[in-house]
Amino acid sequence: MAEEEKIDKQQTEDLTVQQPDKSSGVLKEEDKNNKNIFQLLFANGNKLLTLEGGDVYVDSGTRRMLALFSDGTYLVDEMHRFDGKVLNFTAIAKRRHMLINQPRYVPAQELSAIYAYAERGMGQIDISIEETDDYQMQIDFLSVISRAASKKVSDVHVIVADTTVVMFRINGMMERELEYSKEWGEAFVRAAFASADISDANFAQNEFQGAQKLGDKPLRGTNGKLKLPHNVLAIRLQFNPVAFGSQYLVMRLLYADDNPNGNSDLRSLGLGDRELNLFYRLRATAVGLNIISGPTGSGKSTTLQRNMIKLIQERRGEINVITVEDPPEYPIPGARQMPVTNATTEEEKDEEFNKALSAALRSDPDVMMVGEIRSLSAAGLVFKGALSGHSVWTTLHTNSAPAIITRLRDMGIQPYMLNDPEIMKGLISQRLFRRLCPYCRVPLTERRSDPSFERVKTALGDYGIENTYTRGAGCKYCHQKGIIGRMSVPEIIIPDAHFLTMMVNNNTKEAIDYWISELDGRPLREAAIERMLRGYIDIDEVERWCGLLDQRPIY
Repeated sequence: MAEEEKIDKQQTEDLTVQQPDKSSGVLKEEDKNNKNIFQLLFANGNKLLTLEGGDVYVDSGTRRMLALFSDGTYLVDEMHRFDGKVLNFTAIAKRRHMLINQPRYVPAQELSAIYAYAERGMGQIDISIEETDDYQMQIDFLSVISRAASKKVSDVHVIVADTTVVMFRINGMMERELEYSKEWGEAFVRAAFASADISDANFAQNEFQGAQKLGDKPLRGTNGKLKLPHNVLAIRLQFNPVAFGSQYLVMRLLYADDNPNGNSDLRSLGLGDRELNLFYRLRATAVGLNIISGPTGSGKSTTLQRNMIKLIQERRGEINVITVEDPPEYPIPGARQMPVTNATTEEEKDEEFNKALSAALRSDPDVMMVGEIRSLSAAGLVFKGALSGHSVWTTLHTNSAPAIITRLRDMGIQPYMLNDPEIMKGLISQRLFRRLCPYCRVPLTERRSDPSFERVKTALGDYGIENTYTRGAGCKYCHQKGIIGRMSVPEIIIPDAHFLTMMVNNNTKEAIDYWISELDGRPLREAAIERMLRGYIDIDEVERWCGLLDQRPIY
């Protein structure tokens, strides 16, 4: 329940702890090997009321301790039977005359499995409870991933120290979600490694290791019974040793598009008419190099994928599009996606990546997409593709669109190639900004005491004040967050020879001034302010990525 209420003496007496009833219900010993255990729980339209988004709201901490069904079945984690949140929930449910039976105490793994089953749609998987520790940890792994997928979490962080903390990155911000024992965390990390389909042969706790779990394959050791949620395409796992003997696991969730033919809608990412027109012009070029840049987690891969789908659709599938990715993150219908495999060390990955790029150039492509420029040798092959009459799209890690030239020059690309506008066609940089909930956002005029009020007034005057909104307290439409997803805000440069020459010669300030004044350029800051004045994002988001509004912009 959302509110905290006291439990009086009589209510406390009503909550006398019951011993597990082994003569009835879902916890009988013979049921543990019954493949229909979950079907029995959800039979005859029985609903899990405490499921996220269900009929009864509970916070995430309470949810992992209990489960209440519409027929009154009430399951409680046996290790938290005296927890205040459990007692509080029980008392409030009785006070509100909800149908709630005496609690049945179950292991935490069974509760996790029940929620995982419900979140996957009830009936899409057939789980039997087995009593091996490995199997139970696989259930826990699936439960955490299912919980994250239901919230469209981009990354799951598992920090193992004296205790284990599980944190979710939601809309770009870290939120503490779960807490367990150190032993649970160590077992969870091992289970996550064991679940991977692409990984080193053995888990090494004191080494940096990467792995990948594919969504179309069941978890190992579960006889095909446990699979990732249907909307999770794959998971990238990064295992990191950290100081003082603890462990740190980061899992990047890659989500599948609902449209089997591929989603080519760039507007839904947040692009406006101006950006859509520039992307169209770049797709219309038959040769040359287009680079999308930004930090990790800025949406580069999603933008690139949708743009390639759009390109294939515009050309009616009459072109040969070849991609080289390590590994492929999203399907691109109509493209030939070539994965980089059989490599464990960074040196081997670079070697295999260059082999795949060379193979792609020999495979009669019209358009090439390279997942990321990660080395000078890879960059050289990308430029070779652009020089040999192909259209090439790729990504790079930089802070801005102009910085793409600086980065490539520092990598060792020859100036004559960077100076050529027939090669350098498009320079794009983007960030993801949290989108305000349109139902609970608050006009800035109602928060005159907020320090941002004066900064907006100084930078944009009364017009800015009247058209700026701030994040609200939350409502049912945004699940009490005040935020509904994120939107991409890009800056796009279609350079000419003069701009490129100035950038190569380190005349960055002059090149940017020229881009803005002569090439009708719009930096990220201006693109973000436009969306702020349309009510899509708030000043906090603009200043988070672009600096304080009343300060002179870098460019």
